[in-house]
This record gives sequence, structure tokens and C-alpha cells, in this order.
Amino acid sequence: MNSKEILDRRKQFVPDAIGIFNPSTAVSAKGAVIIDADGKEMIDFAGGIGVVNAGHCPEPVVKAIADQAAKLIHCSFNVATYDLYMQLAEKLVSLFPHGDHTKVMLTNSGAESVENAIKIARQATGRPAIICYGGAFHGRTMMSMTLTSKVGYKLGCGPFAPEVYRIPFPDYYHDPRGANLDEFSDHHLHELEDFFHTNVPASQVAAIIMEPVQGEGGFNVVPKKYLEGLRAVCDKYGILLILDEVQSGFGRTGKWAAYQHYNVTPDISTWAKSMGSGMPIGAVIGKAHIMDACKPSTIGGTYPGNPVCCAASLATLDYMEEIGINALGEKVGNIVRKRFNSFKKQFSAIGDVRGLGAMMAFELVKNNDPHQPDADLCKKLISYCADHGLVVINAGVNGNIIRILSPLVIEEGLLNKGLDIIEEGLHRLLCDSTDSGVVTAVEEGLHR
Repeated sequence: MNSKEILDRRKQFVPDAIGIFNPSTAVSAKGAVIIDADGKEMIDFAGGIGVVNAGHCPEPVVKAIADQAAKLIHCSFNVATYDLYMQLAEKLVSLFPHGDHTKVMLTNSGAESVENAIKIARQATGRPAIICYGGAFHGRTMMSMTLTSKVGYKLGCGPFAPEVYRIPFPDYYHDPRGANLDEFSDHHLHELEDFFHTNVPASQVAAIIMEPVQGEGGFNVVPKKYLEGLRAVCDKYGILLILDEVQSGFGRTGKWAAYQHYNVTPDISTWAKSMGSGMPIGAVIGKAHIMDACKPSTIGGTYPGNPVCCAASLATLDYMEEIGINALGEKVGNIVRKRFNSFKKQFSAIGDVRGLGAMMAFELVKNNDPHQPDADLCKKLISYCADHGLVVINAGVNGNIIRILSPLVIEEGLLNKGLDIIEEGLHRLLCDSTDSGVVTAVEEGLHR
């Protein structure tokens, strides 16, 4: 079955609301290469939306999955305790200590991790209110969707969870106010203090949840002074700080956690994506006294910490350590940042280049104006890349940001080949005025 046939069947049997981020198909994958249904090799710059930092189908993980599936697929951790769960929890505590004593709850996904983190925070503090940020993405379950900012992800799904309050993310590119970064951070911290007087009292706030690097929001990186100041504000008022590392964790920023770039430790953190190389697993990690504040049976479920998923995660983390995943993230990030800055000098349509480690992006705008997003150009560039053997996806509430989430094991030559395709696409779309326009696969799909 070829790509067109697969996409036609998708149209027939799958709800239209399940979006197509990239007009491509997949039959197999290895390392940083996907083979599509037409037998074409595609360089993967999407990484399953940040899920395969260690590459597609790493051999130790494949073997661990197969070996565990032959022994025990499921019994539910609530019904019968198995050691794989504790092995993984202990490993995660060693990587992400939250103070002197840390505990771990395993989940099935990032959204489920966020959902449980909120329940834990409310029970630990006895307070109802949660503060989140503009541009945030925390999932599509009801609480996580409430926390998510982008309206397009939430149309017709309300009413949403109560006692959730949103404040602006300290996004320097879109709102610098003529200040330097430290002054800008101080301004936003002052606005948070004002927020406690005008919207919700600090004494009623259980937690503030933030992505250190916003994922779907467009790879906006929180300023160092702001996150350090936020930690101080939370300590001052007894508010728990939840950091969502679902997309930014496990080497993506050049460290195991993005928060490790800051002088900050969260009270609770949420994880998923690359911790299982594609198997559905996530985690909530927190200070032990906070995690133990939950009442019996208020957290848990049938599948969290599934034995096969635990085996995959343990093998993934061991493999990441073996290959030096953080050094790879730093190396990939340096190459991409250098090339993206070069693109910015060539193409005025690139308004900003930003990111942390290998979590890199550039923003496409009209007239060099941060407030004129160019989503149409972004769609055309994604389709040009797909036509030329590169899988890449967008980000941002306006869909005008190209983000890089390639496997961190990608060979340097392959990485540069993918970046060459992006550069060629930008040149063709922006500089070749004789071209009548690149007909995109996305546009074709919309008219089927």
C-alpha cells in the first residue's frame, strides 16, 4: 500500500480532528531515518514530536521490549507489585532528585502526568487554584487542556476545569518593552505579585505550572532570572512549583532536564515522551512529603508503569547514558543554532531564532514584525521539506514556527543534509520570484 492509499484510508476511517502535522507516512524507522510507504527515505526532524531522542528502534530497547513481553505484559501494579517499577523509579530519582527524599509515580503519558501533578499539588496544599502561562501546552485531557493555551486545541470542549488562572509567559521576543532581559524578568515577576492582588490571592494558589522551554508554544525559553525569581515567589507564599519537562527532558536541551540549566529545583516535575523511546510511559516526580500527601486511591490507574513500558524505559535510560545523550544534545543544538542564525541573516522572513540545546526553532513573520506571524509560509516550507525527503513540524499558537526535534543520535552529515533542505526551501519560497508557487502536499490533502 503506497502513501496516497494510506492517507486516503485515513480520511475514510479516522476523524478529521486528529491533525496531520506533516504530509508523510511511515512503515519503518531506524536511527534518524524513516522509510515511508513508497519506500522513500525521510530524514526525521520531528522525532515523533520529541519522543525518540535516542533514535528510532535502538537495539537494546527493542530487545528489552521483546524479552519482557515474553515474561509479563500486564498484571496492574495495584494488583501485584513487580520490581521493574521500583527499578525505574529509583533510576529517575537518581537523575532528578527533588530535595533529600524524592518519590515517583509512573503514568501512561505527558497529559496524564500533568493531570496527576495537579491532583497531588491540590491535596498537598489544601488549596484550589492553579496558575499557568500563555502559550503553554500541557495536554488534551480536561485539566491539561484547561492549562493549554492554544484556543484551536480546545474549540467546543468546554466548560473547562475551574480555578485555573493564566498569566503571560515572559516571552522576550514578542514583548521586550525596550528593557534588557533582567529588567524584563523583574517586570514579569512584579506583575505576578500584582496578580495575587487582582485575580487570585497567593494563599489560595496550590501550584504554578510552567514549561522551562515551551514546546507547542514555540520553543520560548524562560529567562534564568525569571525562573529563579519564580522559585523564590513560590517559596514565599507556600506555592508548589511544577515544571513540565515532557518535551524538554532526556538530553533534548543538552541536560537530563531543562531546569538543570537553572539554579532551580521544582517541587513536582512531569515527564514522558523520550523516557520510553516511543512506548507509552510517563512520570510524576516530586518531593516525598508532597507525593505522600495524597489520599489512598486518588492517584493511580490500570496501566501506569506497565512492565513492558518500564523495561523499555530502563533500557532507554541506560542506552542514553552509554551514548552520552546530553553531549549529543549539546552537539546537535550547536550545529542547528549556527545554521539557523545563518538562515536569519539570509532571510528577513525569519524574525527570531531561539531555543535551548537541541530544542531549536525559528519564527517566520511578515515585514520583520513579531506580531505578523506567517503561518502560510510555514506550511509551504513544511511541504517543500516533505517533498524533498525531510520530516519537519511547526509550533506556536499561530503555527508559524519551525522546530527541530530530531533524534539526538543523528549523524552530522544527515543533520546538515536536512538543514540544507530547509535552507533550499526558504530560498525557493522567498527568493525565486519566477516560481509560480510550490504546490504543497498539505494543500492537496485539504482539497481531497
